[in-house]
Amino acid sequence: MKPTCVDLFAGCGGLSLGLGAAGFATLLGVEAHEDAFSTYRANLLDQQTEKHGWPAWLEKRPWLAQDLLARHKNDLRAMRGTVDLIAGGPPCQGFSMNGQRRPDDPRSRMVETYLEYVDLVRPRLILLENVVGFRSMMHRTGGTYSDYVAGELDRLGYDTWSDILRASDWGVPQRRPRFVLIAALKSTLPGIDPLERMRVARKAFLRKRGLGLEHTGAEDAISDLESEAGADPDWGHMGFQALQRTAEPRSAYQALMRSGCADQPTDMRLPRHSASSIHRMEDILLNCERGVCLRPKDRIRLGIKKRSTTALDPLAPSPTISTLPDDLVHYSKPRSMTVREHARLQSFPDWFAFHGPYTTGGKRRKDACPKYTQVGNAVPPLLAEAIGEMLLGLLCVQDNHTHLAERIDMTSEIPANIGKVVDANLVAPL
Repeated sequence: MKPTCVDLFAGCGGLSLGLGAAGFATLLGVEAHEDAFSTYRANLLDQQTEKHGWPAWLEKRPWLAQDLLARHKNDLRAMRGTVDLIAGGPPCQGFSMNGQRRPDDPRSRMVETYLEYVDLVRPRLILLENVVGFRSMMHRTGGTYSDYVAGELDRLGYDTWSDILRASDWGVPQRRPRFVLIAALKSTLPGIDPLERMRVARKAFLRKRGLGLEHTGAEDAISDLESEAGADPDWGHMGFQALQRTAEPRSAYQALMRSGCADQPTDMRLPRHSASSIHRMEDILLNCERGVCLRPKDRIRLGIKKRSTTALDPLAPSPTISTLPDDLVHYSKPRSMTVREHARLQSFPDWFAFHGPYTTGGKRRKDACPKYTQVGNAVPPLLAEAIGEMLLGLLCVQDNHTHLAERIDMTSEIPANIGKVVDANLVAPL
């Protein structure tokens, strides 16, 4: 029987996808945005596999985590004893170093909601993933958010470990540093450091997937997606062109991403740029440093106000991708990136298709979740898979610890002097 998990704030499914690949069966994925849930449902729930399920007592639709909690508290409590892992990342915009970082941001309150699920379900393990700013932003009770979560989990009966992991260390062609917290029921992992175990297993994890210890660069991630193709049949009538995937992969990473997808991937639509935008991006590719945001002097020279514009370095992992389509400039073409290229940099396999609009502008941008936003907000599936394999190992340790405790308990009625008798029998005669 597969170990089970609940995925909170599931987004389009990056974490569920990776945990499923590692060997977990997701019982429930809670996601509020309609477009993100549509992607989650189409790629994971509708495939009718044992990796991703849905409870019979719950309507299969987008759910606000707090609404589901309010309406189905008893059903969630009834899941106790059946859930090995609660995983998820409360919305990170409130903690991001690029945002306003307001403690009263409603999205930051989702941490309390996450903890309520833990209190109700009482899983054996917990995974909380978030931006690096999670361990520096102050909580309204004093201390940082990471301090607050660790304290609350201690109160609920869990030991915790946390650190910053970089996605590129596990084969993802993107630097993407993330705060990761692991928790386990108290005293069930004696002498274990989960995150150190994961680091020790890194070499074997990469080798198993045909990847080397060197970081995967942008060129190795997307060079087989070429822009010399004709019009995409879905978008040609609107004047858009599309990428075409080459017949053969050009790197081990590309071969890994192609697995299970014999046809052309979706989400390959190319952006349409004005002549002035193309000219600016040509200048960036010729004259600006790769892999880092434009220097202030270059932004002034080019008339660009955005601080996040970055030309990819073909030989290095991408910087952390955002939810916007125009933050990254392709390493060899004067254009921004397609949804599929962003997905490749996030380690989504080519068979995974995204639903909803490509982008959303105007007043709807704040609350919308178009394709670029779904990809940018996701946990990289390859990183999630590495974490999942480590968590499976922890469950084995817990099982062995439990069996040992039961054996010790079974011998608790043995006479107190039995040890002396045994010791005496082991002493060799002089």
